[in-house]
Amino acid sequence: MGKILSMQELKSELDLVRKQKKKIVFTNGVFDIIHRGHIEYLIKARALGDTLVVGLNTDSSVHRIKGDNRPIVSEVDRAFVLANISPVDYVCLFDEDTPLNLITAIVPDILVKGADWNVDAIVGKDVVEKAGGKVMTIEFIPDRSTTSIIDTILKRFGSK
Repeated sequence: MGKILSMQELKSELDLVRKQKKKIVFTNGVFDIIHRGHIEYLIKARALGDTLVVGLNTDSSVHRIKGDNRPIVSEVDRAFVLANISPVDYVCLFDEDTPLNLITAIVPDILVKGADWNVDAIVGKDVVEKAGGKVMTIEFIPDRSTTSIIDTILKRFGSK
C-alpha cells in the first residue's frame, strides 16, 4: 500500500529511497474516475523504475484546469484510491496548476507523462534533465478517459 504524504514528508522518504540506490519515477494528474487507462498507465510508469510517486491535483487545482464541474471525486478519495493501487508507492497533493514546485522539490530520476504530451512541453523537463534524469512518455489505451465515462453516463442517464 502506498503512502499519502505532504511534500516535506515525501522529500524525507525519498532521501531514504535514494540511499538504497533506487530509481524514482514521477507522474502527475487528476485521476478523477479511475479506469483501465489509468491503471495500465501506472503499471507502465512503475516499470520504469523502483519507486512510483504520483503528484495529484487538489480539488481547487482541478477546478481551475477542468472547470467547475470537476473533479467528480474529492481529492481525499482520489488520493486514497491511488495510494491503494499496487504500482503506486507515494501520493502527494499539489495545489498549483502544474507540478513544477513538487518536481523541483523531489527531482525524480524519471519524469513521465502520457503520450498526448510533447516531451518538450512536459512541465519539469528542464529540472529533471539538468539533474541527469530522463523525461519519457507512455502510450495511452485509446478511448479510455474520465471524460468518456462522464459522457457515457450523461448519454445513458442524463434524461432521467
